[in-house]
Amino acid sequence: MAPKGGTFFFLLILACAALAMKPDRRENKQDFKNMARRLMKKCHNKGYQVPPMTLLKSVFDDSDLPMGERNTDHSKNVLSTFIKVLQSVSPVKGSKGRVAFNDMDKMPNKMLNCSDLSNVIKRMRNSSEASKCYLEAFLAPLSLATLNKKSEDNTDSDDYDTLLSAAKLSVLNMPSSRMNLPAKVVGRDKTTKWMKMLQEGYPTMSEKQRRQVVKWAKEQITLNYHNCTTSKSISSKVPMKRCKPSLQWLNSEALTAMGPFLSGLTPKDVDASPKEKLCEFFRLNKFKAHFRLAPKMKPSLGKKLLQRFKECFQEESAEQVDKLGQLSCYYSAPQKMTPDLSRKLLAQLEECDDDENPKIKKLKKNLVNSLMSKSNITQTLGELGISLNSLTAKQLSKIPDPDIKTLLKKLRPKMKWKRRQLRALVKKYLGKKKCNGVSAKELLELRSVAGGLPRCVLKHVRSKDILHDKENLKNMCNGMKKGQLKAMLQGLREDVDPTDLVQNLPDSLLRSVSLQFLAKANISSLDQLKGKVWSRSQAAFLAKRMYNQKKLKFRGLRSVLQGITCKMINEAADTDVQDMAESIEDTPQWLSKVLARCAARKLFRTLEKERDDYFKNITEEEMDDIPTILLLHLPPQKVKDLPDYVCPILLDKMEVANLSSLPLRAPSRAALTLRAVFCMANGTDLSGLTTEDVSKLGPLLCELPPSQLRLMAPDVLKSSLEAMASCQQIPKRHSADLIQLVKQNYGDFSDWSAETMEALGPLLLLDDTTTSALPNKPWMKDVLYFLKSQHQSRSSKALKKKIFDLITNSASNDRRKREVSSDSSTPNAKVPDEETITELKESNFFWSVKQLEQISNETFSNTMEILGDINDFSTEQLKVLGIKAIEALGPVSQMTENNVMMLGCITRGFSNKDVETLPISLDTLGEIAQCGWTESEMAPMWRAVAKYNNLTAQQLGDSEMVTLNQFICGLDSVEIKQLNKDVFMEAVGSLDDIQCSITALQQLKTRAVSAFGSPKHWTEAQVSDLGNIIAGLNGMELASLDPSVFPFLTHTCIPLIPPGILAALSIQQLEAFGPDNADMISSKQRAALRAEQLSALDSAMTGIQDQTTKPVQSGAPSLTAEGILSFLKPLLFLLMGVLLL
Repeated sequence: MAPKGGTFFFLLILACAALAMKPDRRENKQDFKNMARRLMKKCHNKGYQVPPMTLLKSVFDDSDLPMGERNTDHSKNVLSTFIKVLQSVSPVKGSKGRVAFNDMDKMPNKMLNCSDLSNVIKRMRNSSEASKCYLEAFLAPLSLATLNKKSEDNTDSDDYDTLLSAAKLSVLNMPSSRMNLPAKVVGRDKTTKWMKMLQEGYPTMSEKQRRQVVKWAKEQITLNYHNCTTSKSISSKVPMKRCKPSLQWLNSEALTAMGPFLSGLTPKDVDASPKEKLCEFFRLNKFKAHFRLAPKMKPSLGKKLLQRFKECFQEESAEQVDKLGQLSCYYSAPQKMTPDLSRKLLAQLEECDDDENPKIKKLKKNLVNSLMSKSNITQTLGELGISLNSLTAKQLSKIPDPDIKTLLKKLRPKMKWKRRQLRALVKKYLGKKKCNGVSAKELLELRSVAGGLPRCVLKHVRSKDILHDKENLKNMCNGMKKGQLKAMLQGLREDVDPTDLVQNLPDSLLRSVSLQFLAKANISSLDQLKGKVWSRSQAAFLAKRMYNQKKLKFRGLRSVLQGITCKMINEAADTDVQDMAESIEDTPQWLSKVLARCAARKLFRTLEKERDDYFKNITEEEMDDIPTILLLHLPPQKVKDLPDYVCPILLDKMEVANLSSLPLRAPSRAALTLRAVFCMANGTDLSGLTTEDVSKLGPLLCELPPSQLRLMAPDVLKSSLEAMASCQQIPKRHSADLIQLVKQNYGDFSDWSAETMEALGPLLLLDDTTTSALPNKPWMKDVLYFLKSQHQSRSSKALKKKIFDLITNSASNDRRKREVSSDSSTPNAKVPDEETITELKESNFFWSVKQLEQISNETFSNTMEILGDINDFSTEQLKVLGIKAIEALGPVSQMTENNVMMLGCITRGFSNKDVETLPISLDTLGEIAQCGWTESEMAPMWRAVAKYNNLTAQQLGDSEMVTLNQFICGLDSVEIKQLNKDVFMEAVGSLDDIQCSITALQQLKTRAVSAFGSPKHWTEAQVSDLGNIIAGLNGMELASLDPSVFPFLTHTCIPLIPPGILAALSIQQLEAFGPDNADMISSKQRAALRAEQLSALDSAMTGIQDQTTKPVQSGAPSLTAEGILSFLKPLLFLLMGVLLL
């Protein structure tokens, strides 16, 4: 899309100005003042009161120390500095005004006495939570600065420990590129203490921070144990020899010190560990303990560690297997295993993610089946742990009655179950009890298994019997479907005040409360909303209620923030804007792109009222006060105006920014990328950047085009490419050139090692052709499983097909399959067997029709639950599987409801006539709703349900309607008219985004109009609740909607609106769509719009408010970071001259 002439000319000027800049490249580290202030802001945003002066004087006063240890001037200096930092965040009573914040950089140099600082920290510990928050925020960076400047090894051990404990807060809040860890920790004991502190912070660290710690730890270990350095640059002031490549640095102490950071080592690092030391580490079970906190390690590291592990033991034993921990994920179990060995291995496999690696799932299932067949069932059930979910529904139904209650008590809350497994467990537990014969105590005992309860049981639950046990109620609800939650609410709301009920419900149940019931609850203040997570429609309802009652306050909104409208933001008083900004900074996850844009504009307008040219002379403190999520929306001209001295703050913010709130086509992406690059490059090109410089770009690195990456030094380019492998979003236009750049620097991927593929594979997965061409190497399957689990956005059809090919063509499968006659359409045709189907999981849809026809009845019976979970089968494949189902189970008319549950999506393969004879309850119907049903298939399924359950449309209650869900599209026009209006109002908000034909949507819309009134009066909350039904509005009705409701349309609704009806919308309405909804408009819909409407859509997508009404041209280069950066400085001036003629 070609940029408009005026805009393009402006960006040429912007680029020239940026090229001419010479930013102040002052030391760009996390200094004392910035870190102390940012940590204090977190306390302020939590609503904590500043510490009283009496407390501060007692904390910083050293009069209780012996006379010889007192330093009165020092204490006053520290207190004065604390007040100055605090004053920059929150006004302090009795202060003389805001401090000149830039003068504080020198403060830490005046107060680096470890003993004095240690005493202050100890006195601070008895303070209240609020006061301690501010004091810790100040003392953490001060302690770190003190430790970093104390290179000698004569600090008192107790003082050192106190400072190190206080410094932890500062270390964990640093961006990865500026983790200001000591260049050298003198002494092995202190190195161990540092690593212990860092291990404690491991769970909250980002992956980049962990990598930095690994690099730093390796350097400290080599310095203190081997008197050499791994650093490429050696200081001339302190000569130090470089470590030899063969150095075995990973000794026992190093292994223990690294702890969970061991997961960040490379296979080469593991080879640097002496055998006797590594074996000692394994034998003492330290490895398993250290890796318990660590995330899943890379396959190359896991296999290398397993190889070294096996070198330490002569033969496989239960004792050996019990030490495996995460290494069990790469362990090849022997053909024959004793029951004891099987139990031990099964326990270790709990460390592995069997959802992402089907090999693990298959191994677990085999071990469980082996144990169940060879051991005492009661004893085995108690030992299975989370592997209990490897049992089929049929196996679970055979659990002895006396064991079921004991078993349920041992189940872990977050175990993953299939719905049919839950049904089997619940049926076994309840026995022959009727719907109204189950006590509240029995229900609570089910906990997470309650997801298998029939709705009729849940309708009899009463609030007085169950609301008191909040933890068990929460566990119960977390595993329930929407129809079950509605059924439970039906019972709970009968004997309790609406306000009390809403305030006591767990979040998962709360989000099923309808707008009609919520309106009955007397909730109108933030104090009543604390800790609750609301749905978007509920948030919109509550925000509007508080807005109308003039009780809307931005601070503390949390999940209600998602219900705020641009109108509410624009009408906020200037004095409330800071509260709005802080609320957004605390809970950015609730901010949509539309809301972020509106909030940013409001904040910028308010700031510019303070003085002229606000952003041209913004201070570091003011820049730091702008939430990063809003700073991303700063217009390009204002980005260009930012003074050079705020570069460190800008880079700090960009390194940790989340670009997901910024539209892909927003000009701010290009402007921020350009400004950040020139902040680092000092106005020259990219060849002088270091790896550390590039890391400061954060996600903006993902925006850089390959043409600019090529300008980097070779080692910096390689580190940049490896960093880009972690990008959540890379512009599609860059993919081909980026992959080519990877090949030029790392060679053809057919020659890559597993380690290189782990590091750079995510970039190859950007392109389907490249993914399909990956070599069939023995390690490739495990690496792709790993990459798929780490990069969900790259899980393409091409990747699934590649995994399918690797599994079906591997040598390990050849002996389990027999070849069939050659077929040109299936060159490697094999008969699908049980083991292969089990490992393939969702990739089974790549089998050809001919291959599926050859599945034996036995194999089909053993795998139909796996096949029935797949919703990607084609119509032809489903027909074959439907025939297989009849061959294995008999005629459809004779099938049981249990058969239907196991068949799942395969039921789509039956003829419409057969479908109408299925024995299927509403509860079972809910399990197959997401199988991709067409409307012609849904009608006979609805008739089957109605017949089997003796139901009519007018008898449907709210829980029945919600359970029916997608199949409501199967009702005919007469039946839709028969739906109870009040029930429809209660249920509609819990319906998923139903995909009906436009005819059915129009009929449902008619029901919605009768329930909610004329569309021109529909609120944001109602529009959000109605979802895809909005697509059934006619042109006049759609055009009557208030512009403020358009950001609340569900994105799945947009493509369903007929083009002619969409064309009825005004410019203002189209501009209100927001970037996500505007991006959902199809080419057919765009073709029906006028030029000014298309321009309005572009405005919605980019955020540019002054779009012209000229038609959008195609084929010209887009206005992106690449478009700006690709011009050289002389060319820019030349083009400017031409344009000015």
